[in-house]
Amino acid sequence: MPRKPRFNLVGLPQHVIQRGNNRKPCFFSEQDYRRYLEDLEEVAGKYDCRIHAYVLMTNHVHMLITPMVDHGISQMMQALGRRYVCYVNKTYNRTGTLWEGRYKSCLIDSDRYLLTCMRYIELNPVRADMVSHPGEYQWSSYRANAQREESILIEHHPLYLELGTSTEERSMAYRELFGIHGTRSVA
Repeated sequence: MPRKPRFNLVGLPQHVIQRGNNRKPCFFSEQDYRRYLEDLEEVAGKYDCRIHAYVLMTNHVHMLITPMVDHGISQMMQALGRRYVCYVNKTYNRTGTLWEGRYKSCLIDSDRYLLTCMRYIELNPVRADMVSHPGEYQWSSYRANAQREESILIEHHPLYLELGTSTEERSMAYRELFGIHGTRSVA
């Protein structure tokens, strides 16, 4: 039976989820997280995709991505998967698949849901009881979106940019979406 075609709407953000096979880990060390982000940065640029939010959990990944060309997300995810799985298999002397089938995605078709989706993505480590504050988790975009940390990977969505006239105003308004009013320092 042929696969269903992917959504292919240029300029419309999508929430992308990819899970480890059998819900097993897909990241085993800090170097793995770094490598995934480096690969993501490269393939997002190559396939003209804008990354607005992400979180790398132990056994799955969430991203908010806007494709700027036809089939951008599909091509980006395919290239990312090939690169990262090859790296993991070589590094850990393993074979076979790392991911549980194809990635899942859903369209973000309303402005209100976009910021809600970003919040959902970046609160994953808090809901999983890995940290008590999203700024404590280094493998997410929260620090870039809420705490003004430099990130060459994150490209702010126009709706995020409407949160304020300055970087400080935007990050403060974004933190308020989380119910967090100050910038909590990270240990």
